Amino acid sequence: MSNQIEFRHFKYFLAVAEDLHFRKAAERLFISQPGLSRQIKQMEEDLGIQLFVRHNRKVQLTPVGVYLKKELTQHLKNINYSLEYAKLLQEGKLGTLKFGYVGSAMQHIIPEILVRFKKNHSDVTFSFKEMDNQKQIAQLLTNDIDIGFVRLDRAPRDIEMAAILKEPFCLVLPKNHPINNSNYKNLSQLKDEPFILFDPSYSPSYYEKVMQIFDDSGFSPIISHNTIHAASIYKLVENNFGLSIVPKSLQQGYDVNVKFIELNEIEQRTTLSVVWNKQNRNPILNSLVEEIKKAF
Repeated sequence: MSNQIEFRHFKYFLAVAEDLHFRKAAERLFISQPGLSRQIKQMEEDLGIQLFVRHNRKVQLTPVGVYLKKELTQHLKNINYSLEYAKLLQEGKLGTLKFGYVGSAMQHIIPEILVRFKKNHSDVTFSFKEMDNQKQIAQLLTNDIDIGFVRLDRAPRDIEMAAILKEPFCLVLPKNHPINNSNYKNLSQLKDEPFILFDPSYSPSYYEKVMQIFDDSGFSPIISHNTIHAASIYKLVENNFGLSIVPKSLQQGYDVNVKFIELNEIEQRTTLSVVWNKQNRNPILNSLVEEIKKAF
């Protein structure tokens, strides 16, 4: 590579590759459009490759540009991570761990992990993002999070996965519903009731498992609402918009006016798993994974 290529050229290229518009990219970079065009042209000439196809009002990435965008995005993230880690070391911190999680993992699993981990790693900082399963996998692959807590049956090849909690489902009903633990026999008693379920986009595999419960009960549910938040489900159930089915762990952590019936008679169980990227270079990730394995 030519000695004239500098770190800023990569940032310029990625800005244009993301916007596919020289003026917008120049504004974002706080440089002039002609100046940006010259820098990209210089980069292409020094490397001996074509990154963009330029039309009158349209810019497209060449196949080489598509490849370089993917590679540079990941490498620059690693560089930024290294710089952030260096700053933490300067401040006397050992590092930071970024968590992704589905809501049920925050009820007691993640707090329990943090209590155990902080005993020997008091100088680690944490950040948390609640997000669906697929988004967690995507952000693990790009190292935007270090570890995730998902309800999935499988993960991509580069993602390690370990089950930490297998639990039954619960039926959720309004407090004033006539069905309770004493007279509940099976789910078919409720075949004419509307149900409020987690949105299938939140976790297709989880949604399919819930639908299997209905299949085994001999009916297709009337689905009145889909949502991605347990709090929304409980509020809708409380106000008699329907019933729901949730993992047992979601009985905790919410101040709700609903009642639960554990569905112990059915074979379906839902599994909460911890997932992480094998290629993640965060030096304290392995310590966290080992602590989780010992705990669960």
